[in-house]
Amino acid sequence: MDVRQLDISTDNEEEAEVPRRSSLLARFRVRPLWQRIVLVVIGLFLLPYLFILFYVLPFIHPVSTLMIGDAVTFQGYDRRWVPLENIAPVLVKSVMVSEDGQFCFHGGVDWGEMRLLIQETMRGKSTRGGSTIPMQTVKNLFLWNSRSFVRKTMELPLAVSASTIWSKRRMMEIYLNIAEWGPGIYGIEAAARYHFKVPASKLTGRQAALLAVSLPNPIDRVASRPGRGLSQLASLIQRRARNADAYIKCLYD
Repeated sequence: MDVRQLDISTDNEEEAEVPRRSSLLARFRVRPLWQRIVLVVIGLFLLPYLFILFYVLPFIHPVSTLMIGDAVTFQGYDRRWVPLENIAPVLVKSVMVSEDGQFCFHGGVDWGEMRLLIQETMRGKSTRGGSTIPMQTVKNLFLWNSRSFVRKTMELPLAVSASTIWSKRRMMEIYLNIAEWGPGIYGIEAAARYHFKVPASKLTGRQAALLAVSLPNPIDRVASRPGRGLSQLASLIQRRARNADAYIKCLYD
């Protein structure tokens, strides 16, 4: 075989790659506008699932949509990533018994709780959110805060996917490092220092309970300045956390 012929054919194959890529872009551009919009929407819908795979890596420190919003609007925020082993176990227990007591036992969605929530909603008397920690985590990472059927529909498969791919430890670590605990205060390390002037590893049972019960509405529920109702709720969570060792075995075994 003529060596020159081989070189020419190889060069032709490499040059053919550019027209192929260009033709894909050209085919996209010639599509009707509505088709291009649909393709972009599908791409945006699938993007969080790619991020879920990416966030398996322990050295990646994800940010939430609220944190991105604060950065884009030049408000700034305080978040100091801390590994799970540097967070006081009593804080982890307090958050679990307050937010998701079945965290170690479900696959992202507590379907029993969800069924009760739907039944109560159908009767017009639901007052609960029904969100698990995985659901809150994917909402914080990829979605938005206001309640809507569309958001909840997107939230469920994302929570199941994240729970399938991430370990329980990774899920809890990400959640505690992106949760909001005040205006511009994200993650448990920044929260512990802002509210109680201690690192997350040194939180007491009382401080942990106050931070846990403030999570549903950290703007109005200020952990370091609790009202009577919040203080009573924190006392309840503090008592439950003392007997919650069995609930966190999936994180420390």
